[in-house]
Amino acid sequence: MARVPDEIVDAVEKGASFLVATHIYPDGDALGSLLAMGEILRAMGREAFLYTEEPVSHLYDFLPGSAELGHDPGDVSRFDCAIALDCGDRYRLGRRMERILAVKPALMIDHHAGNKPFGDLQWVEPERSSTGEMVFELARRLGVELSRDAAYCLYAAIVSDTGAFKYSSTSSRTMRIAADLLDMGIDPAEVAGKLFDNYTENRLRLLKMVLDTLELHEGGRVAVIRATAEMFAETGTSGADTENFINYPRSLASVRVAAFLKETDENLVSVSLRSKGERCDVARVAALFGGGGHRNAAGFKCASISLAEVRADLLARLRELMAAECGGGD
Repeated sequence: MARVPDEIVDAVEKGASFLVATHIYPDGDALGSLLAMGEILRAMGREAFLYTEEPVSHLYDFLPGSAELGHDPGDVSRFDCAIALDCGDRYRLGRRMERILAVKPALMIDHHAGNKPFGDLQWVEPERSSTGEMVFELARRLGVELSRDAAYCLYAAIVSDTGAFKYSSTSSRTMRIAADLLDMGIDPAEVAGKLFDNYTENRLRLLKMVLDTLELHEGGRVAVIRATAEMFAETGTSGADTENFINYPRSLASVRVAAFLKETDENLVSVSLRSKGERCDVARVAALFGGGGHRNAAGFKCASISLAEVRADLLARLRELMAAECGGGD
């Protein structure tokens, strides 16, 4: 049974004009949930402005409705409800955070563990596979029949955040929801092809450079890769082109924890962490750097510090994690 809080349902039913937002640099779950939420609200006869801070990456421009997303909500006084999707921290809303949260009530719908609640009403379920799964449940509680576009976006959201149903967050409920979406006419091969076989030649050249940086530590149980600003410049790519790169070091049989460090032109180092099994909780490591996420998938960002410095500090923390939770060192 759905566990959607009554106050979330009530707020959506009472609202007439919605500002719906997700986190900066949105992934497949964030965008799929955002677009589906817009479809749901419009099916209810509501106005919905769907906000992203930056244009949609070419990796996700196949999602129905992605070309119509807005990047400036303007005067927010016209909205009587805001919904933040897949955003575990208010600051992940980006530079218009204050304006978004000025809309009352502001609803937070998220599935990240270690999130930092914000807004007026929160619905957080860390055991959920994706925010897309939660939006599906909300539509059911609202009695809204999903359009094909909404179903397509939600299926893409779920497939994206479960790694095609291979992550531990995938539950029997996740699979039942996916089956319901397929029954609405969604072609799983088409969605998988768009998500995982939708890359450019430049991305492949970047991947080659990144894989050449592979380092193994702690007896092969910790893998680290990195992408520098110079690599992005040389290949004509951006951080958006690194989607799923972290899965390559994670796929090594000996690896328990994989880390991917990205250097951006905004004087930031972004770090993605992945782990296998129940013993290595990378969310705890991410939290030490002000980040968060799930036991097996987490991340953080560091400003005004070199990639080399972040790498050294991170390796020290991962060494502690391996000793405390994953059993021993080299």
